[in-house]
Amino acid sequence: MNLELTAEAVAFGRDARQAFGAAGGDALIQAAEADPAGREALVEPVLKELGAWELAPRADADELEAAAVLCRSAGYWGLPYPVAERLARPTDLDVDGLLVVADASPRGAVSDLELRWAAVTLDGDRSLAWARPAAASPRTSAFVCGLDLRPVDDGRVADVALALILPCWTLLGMLDRALDLAREHVLVRTQFGRPLADFQGVQFPLTDAEVERSGLDVLARYALWSAQNGGSEALVDAVALRVAAIEAAELVFRVAHQVHGAIGFCDEVPLSWLSRYSRPLRELPYGACGSRDRLARLAARDGFAGLFG
Repeated sequence: MNLELTAEAVAFGRDARQAFGAAGGDALIQAAEADPAGREALVEPVLKELGAWELAPRADADELEAAAVLCRSAGYWGLPYPVAERLARPTDLDVDGLLVVADASPRGAVSDLELRWAAVTLDGDRSLAWARPAAASPRTSAFVCGLDLRPVDDGRVADVALALILPCWTLLGMLDRALDLAREHVLVRTQFGRPLADFQGVQFPLTDAEVERSGLDVLARYALWSAQNGGSEALVDAVALRVAAIEAAELVFRVAHQVHGAIGFCDEVPLSWLSRYSRPLRELPYGACGSRDRLARLAARDGFAGLFG
């Protein structure tokens, strides 16, 4: 088992983060909220320049790592585009991306995009999917809309694991940024003549949040390794990663908002946007309780070794 990413993947992720920052950074999500129909045009040129859609993560281990770090870099800036879902696209259907959906009331954060979608449940049931018109503005919906499905009766079980793992890498990138913003805030803001970072009441929660984020980083690499091996345990490892990602996000965003105070919920600071647009990744296809329930069912059926055996 090797949990280290290749040097090429690390460099690609760094270049992607810089490219997204140069293309607008925090302004991208703000522009997309103001003009939902134009959000694809905001980011597609950058993704094409990076060669995102030339990656074949289902066919090559190195390209799978490149896809994962690309998702992480997109998450760092809260990129208003379903990068992970597009990279997880199946190879045997003429579609642009793959969405993991719940058994009832399928939804996805794909409104206002002219793309062709496939959908899959955790049981492996596949469908072609069409996005319905958004029922609310992005500010309250975070681009989430309902989906109309048409089952694909091909008798195949899709690789659900990859479609679960890559969005977790996007969420990991969001947690990277949330902690960076929290650290910057406590270093520059003062109370009683001292930086907030000097107070133990700030240091301890931030340490807890960093431990949670670091643990998720390791689990994300393990799930990627499990998917590369293609064994039967890849799905349960992917669901376990999702549970860990949701739990880490709850803690990291709570701590980041606590150290920011009331300003953390105002659009003057990037944390507000990042937190709001992390909701689809944390709630779809299932939130914390639903994801834990599915993990328990899979572990009972297939067993669960996990990272620590």
